Amino acid sequence: MSPLRDETQERHCIAVLVDNEAGVLARVIGLFSGRGYNIESLTVAEVDHSGHSSRITVVTTGTPMIIAQIKAQLERLVPVHRVVDLTVDHESMEREMAMIKVVGTGEKRVESMRLSEVFRAHVVDSTQTSFVFELTGAPGKIDAFINLMRPLGLVDVSRTGVVAIARGPDAM
Repeated sequence: MSPLRDETQERHCIAVLVDNEAGVLARVIGLFSGRGYNIESLTVAEVDHSGHSSRITVVTTGTPMIIAQIKAQLERLVPVHRVVDLTVDHESMEREMAMIKVVGTGEKRVESMRLSEVFRAHVVDSTQTSFVFELTGAPGKIDAFINLMRPLGLVDVSRTGVVAIARGPDAM
């Protein structure tokens, strides 16, 4: 009788420091798609202009074995300088920005404004029948705001994806 394997899916936020050059993102994404790994969130930006380096932040899910494979395979890619699993290697902070469009009048409009104040969302556009709110925070906070806006007239959502950084004095 074989021992039961732990097939528990875990969510991990992985930061990858790479050369800022054409094709690097495609290679990283190809690693995920070629093996059937899911990407829940992806952000990329140049972080050092003079050093020509960018940071890719990927949120993915998988079993502990799959997560270990993802990190090992990322580390083997030529343009990759460093891979950090912010979920387990460091205490970290995650943030995301979203713009949420809500259409409504009367009480629904009043309620959407009241909730935006509770969540500290900023109104970045307003018409007689709609608002566009900007909200920054942990992904769970954004999810909660979106869910509360659904019955009030939510019509559109645009999210940046997760950015994350380790706490404390050490650099990536």
